[in-house]
Amino acid sequence: MLITHDTRCALDVVVDLVNTAAEGDSAPDTLPDVAALADFVRKHDFSDVGVLSEFDLSAVRKVRGRFAGIFASTDPRTAAGLINELVAAAGTTPQLTDHDGYDWHVHYFAPGASVADHLAADCGMALAFFVVAGEQERLRRCEAPDCRRAFVDLSRNRSRRYCDSRTCGNRLHVAAYRARRKEAAG
Repeated sequence: MLITHDTRCALDVVVDLVNTAAEGDSAPDTLPDVAALADFVRKHDFSDVGVLSEFDLSAVRKVRGRFAGIFASTDPRTAAGLINELVAAAGTTPQLTDHDGYDWHVHYFAPGASVADHLAADCGMALAFFVVAGEQERLRRCEAPDCRRAFVDLSRNRSRRYCDSRTCGNRLHVAAYRARRKEAAG
């Protein structure tokens, strides 16, 4: 599957956004206020975003919940329905642009769109490409029982199981190794 630079950027944004949500008692919401939303917007180099407000924060949290539903969906029809709702509500207006030193790419949000509509349109379309390509199963949650962070499996054989093999994957492999050693020792 060919993934363009702007689609890859949108995938990174949607994964980071979904992962800002609280995960039970283990991880707090890392998008608690407008300042955190402004940091998120700066970190991801959003273009054409004005002054952010509590309304924007609430709208982005709603969009985040819808994206989480897409990562949780087990069939393409459900994912497609959620994506269609997000993209339609954002009032997508595809347009070619070459701003800020980036080559030509497509923005799916209308000029002057809210940050929530920006996310819903651009990230929704990036996820739509995966459903269209029959690759929706690549939108995953970490299999580590204490993690469950979202990620996009871009491995060649669709075999990635953990959000980060150096942390979650390694931790589980070490635990399994120690359990086998303990069992072998008697």
